Amino acid sequence: MPQFHVTLQRLTSLLSTITIADIVDILLVACLIYQIIKLVRRTNSFHVARGILLIVLALWLSGAMNLRMMNRLLQRTVELGLIALVILFQPELRRLLERMGSTIPFFGGGRFSQLEAENEITQTVMACTQMSATHTGALIVFERTNMLEEQILSGTILNADITAELLKNIFFVKAPLHDGAVIVRSGRIAAAGCVLPLTGSTNLSPDLGTRHRAGIGMSEQSDAVVVIVSEETGSISVAIDGMLKRRLTPETFEAILRAELVQQEQTDNGPFAFLKRWLPKKQEKRDE
Repeated sequence: MPQFHVTLQRLTSLLSTITIADIVDILLVACLIYQIIKLVRRTNSFHVARGILLIVLALWLSGAMNLRMMNRLLQRTVELGLIALVILFQPELRRLLERMGSTIPFFGGGRFSQLEAENEITQTVMACTQMSATHTGALIVFERTNMLEEQILSGTILNADITAELLKNIFFVKAPLHDGAVIVRSGRIAAAGCVLPLTGSTNLSPDLGTRHRAGIGMSEQSDAVVVIVSEETGSISVAIDGMLKRRLTPETFEAILRAELVQQEQTDNGPFAFLKRWLPKKQEKRDE
């Protein structure tokens, strides 16, 4: 019991020294570690990360056991490995920095108004419901904070109002732009026939085709909301943050779009809104 009281007193004394700056520091480091873990999980880098962890553990053990030669060898390996990691993870690091830069206030992409969101949701749901009935494949990307300039430039610039008829014409099987993606920016169709990056995940259902893999890949590399209509089954899916929600009814599909495009517009405009995008979110199970 005396030992318990001593420990409790030390803990109380330690907690009394914690300041607001310490709390902010801990939260920022926790968010950074979370983003790194999420980045590793989204890519095929898990085995590499595990190897790095083993090397660091071996370096610590060799120092603790006074194995000088082994410790020195591992130190040199770590020093050279840092350069190798920058080269190896260059695409992932670039995407991470792009997302960081575009989520800082006054530097990110502009949001569309609630009226624009209501119109695009109504027209998109109408078009996708009809394309689902006719098994017409479609891929629609709603840009949010992360700018998709590179993907827009890969397609044909339209800058047109969103209408169900226009979406159906773009994705008509004999239309020249039907194989690419439509990107919606600020309530308007910015471009069509756009090329999207494919996901690198190997844990997807084998019945998912290129259109679904491109939609998941785009949602992994940005905060965009991606809508996919399957040409084979006619099912409607939505990819958000690397998670795919499949076989949606029109009512569920509309509810998801409203939750992501309307409610977020109303709640994420505060001066510290960008921090919310870096905090851990409850993960939904990937539907495959």
